[in-house]
Amino acid sequence: MMEKHANLQNGKTMTCAEFQDKLPELFESGNDLSGEQHLKTCETCAALVRDLEYIAQQAKLLLPLHDPSPVVWENIQSAIHNDGDQTARKSNDTPIK
Repeated sequence: MMEKHANLQNGKTMTCAEFQDKLPELFESGNDLSGEQHLKTCETCAALVRDLEYIAQQAKLLLPLHDPSPVVWENIQSAIHNDGDQTARKSNDTPIK
């Protein structure tokens, strides 16, 4: 359940719901979130941000570090082309009944 926690952010009171609505924008900015006043006083939102940062770091590990070399794509294209040629030859060799 979301906490009704409030604090001052630029002279304005911010609830957990308001902070969490702002989270996507904060993450997209790429800025360090540790300076956010709400996180200094709200452990619930601080834990949420830590979890999201951890998930984002782990997700980066799932992506390949480099694109495959052009040779890989050429081999795939060649294999597809050769398979198509073999399929065409097989269908030409099949007697018509």
